[in-house]
Parts: sequence; structure tokens; C-alpha cells
Amino acid sequence: MLKKFILYFLLLFNMLQLNAQHTKRPNIILFLIDDMGWMDSSVPFGDSVGLLNKQFKTPNLTLLAKQGVKFTNAYANSVCTPTRTSILTGMNVTNHGVTNWTSPVKNNTTDAKDTQLNPAPWKINGVDINRITTYPQLLKQAGYYTIHVGKAHWGSAGTPMSNPLNVGFMVNIAGHAAGHPQSYYGKDNYGNIPGKSTYQAVPDLINYHGSDTNLTEALTLEAIKSIEEPIRLKMPFYLNMAHYAVHVPIQPDVRFYQSYLDEGLDTANAKYASMVASMDKSLGDIMQYLSAKNIANNTIIIFMSDNGGLSLSGARGNEAHVQNLPLRAGKGSLYEGGIRVPMIVKWPGFAKANTSIKQYVIAEDFFPSILEMAGVASIKTIQNVDGKSFVPLIKNNKITDTSRVLVWHYPNKWIEGDGPAINYKSAIRQGSWKLIYDLRNGHKELYNLSNDIGEHIDLSMQQPAKTKQLTTQLKEILEKNNAPMPSYKSNSKKVEILID
Repeated sequence: MLKKFILYFLLLFNMLQLNAQHTKRPNIILFLIDDMGWMDSSVPFGDSVGLLNKQFKTPNLTLLAKQGVKFTNAYANSVCTPTRTSILTGMNVTNHGVTNWTSPVKNNTTDAKDTQLNPAPWKINGVDINRITTYPQLLKQAGYYTIHVGKAHWGSAGTPMSNPLNVGFMVNIAGHAAGHPQSYYGKDNYGNIPGKSTYQAVPDLINYHGSDTNLTEALTLEAIKSIEEPIRLKMPFYLNMAHYAVHVPIQPDVRFYQSYLDEGLDTANAKYASMVASMDKSLGDIMQYLSAKNIANNTIIIFMSDNGGLSLSGARGNEAHVQNLPLRAGKGSLYEGGIRVPMIVKWPGFAKANTSIKQYVIAEDFFPSILEMAGVASIKTIQNVDGKSFVPLIKNNKITDTSRVLVWHYPNKWIEGDGPAINYKSAIRQGSWKLIYDLRNGHKELYNLSNDIGEHIDLSMQQPAKTKQLTTQLKEILEKNNAPMPSYKSNSKKVEILID
């Protein structure tokens, strides 16, 4: 009888222990990369390994994919600040109104000049902090130790949104108003050189000034140091690991550059690939640290890029818009190359290892998803949250929702001249159908992404009913959210979406 009682007690104790481990709040890391394209790793997000995938060696990202789930239809906005604002607030770009990248200089628009259109009255300094509730604030209130490391770029210098400490982070390392570093090199003090410093000089890393430490490495070392404190305090932590890499300037990481030249890559591609390798090492170093501290099994890692890969000629080779093939175009464009991004979620015990999710998701979905992962219930926000949690997809990767509508809106001029779907464009996706609308002239393009991922065959003339339906939905969403719209220089009238 006594033996049965002891056995029963041990079984009950083990069950209670397992339940406690299961309900323990997880640590969460968002590993956010800047300007990394869908094809910029050895991990294939398409149906097979592509030629561009073979240019890169990313063993740690490959390991993350094997341990987690790939999202093959993950979307961002076409440039960085709109995406980062959507993640932070859970709002679609049409709703938060930060439609372009914000200048580090307050009240300075980043729109290129145009002869036909006036730029839309978008929020050039970033969203009003008094009109939003951010998810780091909610995590902090729920007992999370919140850390930001790297690029912030939510608002212009001198505004509350420029400082991560104002949006719910307890620790900020190197996050400020600028969207790219002045230099990736410690020998250049990351730009902090008297008489030569600009707004892009990276703050806070003085211990590495004058050294050979690459910026990506310095941020990784500081990130690892920053999570020592919550581990010591036995607090769950949220780490916003937001690398400046792989944004321009394209400066090779000398630890990896020569090996890519030896592989036969030209100078431009070898430089870029070395920056990707540097980012991958960062991921691996953090994963190894989590394992060493025995917290890897209670830590969620979410990997994502803030927009598609740069495809303009120059920085990544002389030929333009081939860097993201089979996706069309790249950063700044509403074609798939500019908005479809790599995304992986490792969630031990929940995300089935080495699987894929085809259901499309978008940047604003991170807000409700991260909060649900953290077990933060009864969310109250100032703003209306547009995002939809992707946690149910992780738990059941067979879920599909072809009725869901995604919208992109870029009523701005990013570059001089008009590249492929780059300036003054809006887009909408429902199911496999995607429509791109030209705000200049009302021209519409319709693509079926299920069999035309490269957006080569415009079906707008063959499918007039579908074209009209998506155009109507786009118009309704833009009007409902009071989305910023450009105006004509000739008569100052606001551009309107034309249905027919």
C-alpha cells in the first residue's frame, strides 16, 4: 500500500512539474533583419533550392528552419519604417499612416521630387506616441524584461518615437532615429568620428571604437550581455534583436569576404554575401548562448526581414532587379520581390520542426502573435489592431484562409524615375489573386500568384470581374482608414481610386 502511495505521489509530482514547465512564460526573440531578400540565404522559401540560394552559406538559419516552421508567404511593407511601425503597433500601413521611411531630421520629408504628384500627407516624423499602445509596453506590464538592440527607426530625432525607451523597452542599445549605419567598422567608430559624424553614426558602442569588431558582431555581443540580467532575475525576456545588416553601405565583413571571392562570386556579390554570413553568425551565437544557459527549450525565436532585398543597380551588381528572382523587382516595389520576406518561427513544443506554412501573413500580425505567445490576455490598446495572430497557423499548419485581404500602400516617391511598381503604388491580395494599382494613372495589374509567382502575366483584361472586385475592396479600405493620398500638382485635387 505504501509503495502504491509513493508511486502515486511521484507520478503526481512529475505531472505538476511538467505542467509548470508547460505554462512557464517563454522568452521571445524577434531577430529582425534589414533589407534581406526572400532568396538571400541557403534556406529555400520557395518550392526548391534556387540558384541564388546557392550563393549563400547560412548554416544557422538552416538549423533554425529545421528546428522550426517556415512561412513561405510572409509579407512586409516595401520599405523599412512602415514595416517596423506595423510590427510595433499591429496596424496596417493604411491605418498608421507612416507610409515611407522617416528621416532622422525632424519635419523632413523623404519623398523624392515629382513633376506630376505632390506627396501624400503621411506622418513624416513617425506615428503619434500618444495614440498607440505598443506590444513591448504590454509585455513590460505583464512582467517581461524588454530589450531593444540595433536599428529602431520608428521616428525622427527629437520625437518620442526615436527612443526605444519610450515605446516599452527597459534597455536600449544602439537604437535611434537613423535607418542605416554610417559604417559597419569599429575602426571607423561606426561613424562617430569628430568632424565626420552624421545622423547615421551608431550610438552606444564606444567600447568597440577603434577595434576590428564588425557592427553586427558588436550588437550580438551586447545583446548576449543584455539577457544575462533577466536570466539572473529569473524573469522572462523579450529581445528585439534588430540588426542594421544587411542594409547599405555594403561593407564586407572581412571574416567571410575572401571565402566568397574564392567561391567565384564577383566583388559586389561577395561583399553582400559576407554581410549575410555575419548576420547568420549572430543568430548562431545567440542560439548557442541560449543552449549554454539551458533556456533554449523555453525561448521562441522569430526571424524576419523588414522588406524585400535591394535590387537597384550598383550596390549589388550592375544589373537591376534580378537579385530576388524568381520574385520580381525588390525593395521599394510592391511586386513580390519588394514585399515577400523570409520568416521562420522556432517555438519548442508548439511549432512542428522542419515544416512550412503557406498561409499568407503580414507585418502587423506580429503584434497579436507575440502577445499570444507570451500569454498576455485581455489586451487593451488605444489603436485598433489590424493584425491577426499566426499562432493558430503554427499549431495547425494546414489552416488556410483565402478570404483574408492584405493591403499595401505606398503613396510616395522613393527614387528618381519610376522603377517596377516602385513609386505611387497600392496593392491588395486575396487568396492567390493580387492587384497592383498605379496611383498616377489608375492602371491596374492582376496576377495569380499560385502559378505566376514572378508576376509575369497580367490578367486584368482577361479577368475584369476579379479586377473590379479587388479594386473596389482596395478603395474601400483606403477610404475607411483615411489613408494618406497624393494630390495632383496641376489642380491640387487628391488622387482617387478609379474602379473602371
